Parts: sequence; structure tokens; C-alpha cells
Amino acid sequence: MDRDIEIMAKTIYGEARGEYRLPNGGLDSLIAIGNVIMNRAKRSGESVVTECLKPYQFSCWNKNDPNRRVIENVRPSDAIYEKCFTIAGKLLCGDLQTDATNGATHYYSVRMRSPPYWSVNKQPVAVIGNHIFFNLSY
Repeated sequence: MDRDIEIMAKTIYGEARGEYRLPNGGLDSLIAIGNVIMNRAKRSGESVVTECLKPYQFSCWNKNDPNRRVIENVRPSDAIYEKCFTIAGKLLCGDLQTDATNGATHYYSVRMRSPPYWSVNKQPVAVIGNHIFFNLSY
């Protein structure tokens, strides 16, 4: 369970730590990324660690992504990481049951130059913070 919390927290941190400038400190965005991780794990039957570390699923874990170095060296005392760690623990323990992403399994940031290929002609199920969420089958 500790590794699940750590890897989920690092994934949330790597994917959405910039959301802290949003109202409520970006908590909705951080939780939404965690929801996607949980939705994927439930749908695939894989562990949270396996889902987070699957190649090219969460860009922060890609070897050439600059966020990889950031999440590998994050300090537990980092205030945003502490939020991510708390959120991960609550999601994994079932203390956060509401899923504002409507079961989303995919998302992308509105800051991307162009939408990813997999989102073309797909209907978003939610927009939370700077992310657009989709419920797609694998």
C-alpha cells in the first residue's frame, strides 16, 4: 500500500502540480488525476503502480520528460507533494468516493499545442482546472 500511495502521489504531482494556483489550491485538479488513475486500475484489474508506470500512459514517467527528474527527486516536505500524498492515501482507502471526472480514463492539458490523436472526435466528460477528461476504452 505504501508504494501505491507513493507512486500515485508522484504521478499526481508530476501531472498536475501547476494547478495549485487555481481556486482551492487546485485540489479538484489533483483529485481528478487521482480519479483517472483509480478508474484505469479498476478497469484493467492492474495495480495502481502498474497503471502509473505503464509506458507512455502518464507523461511524467516518460524517460525523456523533464517532469521525470522532478518527481524522482521530490521531497516529502514539499507542500504540494504533501497534498498529493494525502489525496492518494484517501483515494486508495476509499475516503474520497466522488469522481468529478465521470469515470474518465484519459485526459490532456489545455496547455498542449494540439490535442492528442486519441482525443480527436471524442466527447469530453469533464473539464477540471486545466485538464480535459475523457472516458475511453483501452
